[in-house]
Amino acid sequence: MVYRCLDEEGIYLGASSALNVVAAKEVAELMGPGHTVVTILCDGAYRYADRLFSRKWLESKNLLGAIPEHLQKYIVLA
Repeated sequence: MVYRCLDEEGIYLGASSALNVVAAKEVAELMGPGHTVVTILCDGAYRYADRLFSRKWLESKNLLGAIPEHLQKYIVLA
């Protein structure tokens, strides 16, 4: 969701905020149309950039494959 929010909305989220978005999306789907769901985006990706956007770090944690190929454009070689 970190990469999806960056790609689709231009929002540079950290892991906690991205998890909030995932939960809000799931709640909204359960509640259905006509309801409002609110969440707080409490952190930015700047604190995690050396990990979340590092190909080396993601590969070391076996996480690179979890990121859709079209969103890997945000990952740097470092």
